[in-house]
Amino acid sequence: MEPIQSKAAQGRVADAPSGHWVYRVLPRWLWPYAQLARWDRPIGWQLLLWPCWWSAALAASAYPRPTDPLLTLLPAPWYLLLFFVGAVAMRGAGCTYNDIVDEDIDNQVERTRSRPLPAGKVTRRQAWAFLIVQALVGLAVLLQFNSFAIPLGIVSLAIVAVYPFMKRITNWPQFVLGLAFSWGALMGWAVEFGDLDGPAIMLYIGSILWVIGYDTIYAHQDKEDDAIVGVRSTARLFGDDTKTWLVGLYGGTLVCFAIAFASAQVPMPALAGLIAAGAHMTRQIIRLDINDPDQCLKLFKSNNQVGWLIFLGLIGGALWVALKPLV
Repeated sequence: MEPIQSKAAQGRVADAPSGHWVYRVLPRWLWPYAQLARWDRPIGWQLLLWPCWWSAALAASAYPRPTDPLLTLLPAPWYLLLFFVGAVAMRGAGCTYNDIVDEDIDNQVERTRSRPLPAGKVTRRQAWAFLIVQALVGLAVLLQFNSFAIPLGIVSLAIVAVYPFMKRITNWPQFVLGLAFSWGALMGWAVEFGDLDGPAIMLYIGSILWVIGYDTIYAHQDKEDDAIVGVRSTARLFGDDTKTWLVGLYGGTLVCFAIAFASAQVPMPALAGLIAAGAHMTRQIIRLDINDPDQCLKLFKSNNQVGWLIFLGLIGGALWVALKPLV
């Protein structure tokens, strides 16, 4: 088991899993860069990826006709791969930027003081250089899309740039995170159609509510330290009323997604994914103990399953259209 990283020892970051491939495969000098990009905690890029894949699947199966070939109803594998690479790169760049901005705060919080910058494993100059490399990978991905999607993707950088400062000035930094992490809900549709329509907008709004919900659960891990250092969050704002807020946030997510599906006229079987996702969200709310950091982290990570359920529902709807005439 790798020790927790400190100024005196190199090891894993406190909330990263021990024995991860990062520590088994990469040479030690690369560990701090992998930690800056959170390669040892894939849940971040997974949650960034899902709105992209949902949007791509929604756009592909939108307004279907019984005569449409199956492959035209499914999201293009090339686009899914590009969104995957882009999500990993831009999540890593965003986390690196966040760590640069928050170095002083991270040094005061038990869970984050083992990150590479406060632990002294990389310099700020090295972190900036690594950020630029990751951003260039993201730009290379973006340039593969159409002339409407490229500037749309670039606009999101403004939100990413201001996000780390929001926890200092508002109780709703999770809302700004939602604006950034949900941008993919617009991108998949824009790549397919070269514009934005109602279904993409509703998918975006629903995803924002989802992000606020799951990141509130995540933020309950640090609420005591956050109160000491003056960091604001919806976890501190909602407090003991967190479950009530989650009912509204997750319920709003499902309503917005249902409206997006209906507006795009996606096949009815796609709603099965939403129903399953709703059951999973309900389970999160029932099980949540805001005073148990380990459980909060576990429930936060379980939102990757929500992503799969909604995506597979959309894929199932597309298959239904293609296969229904054969049965």
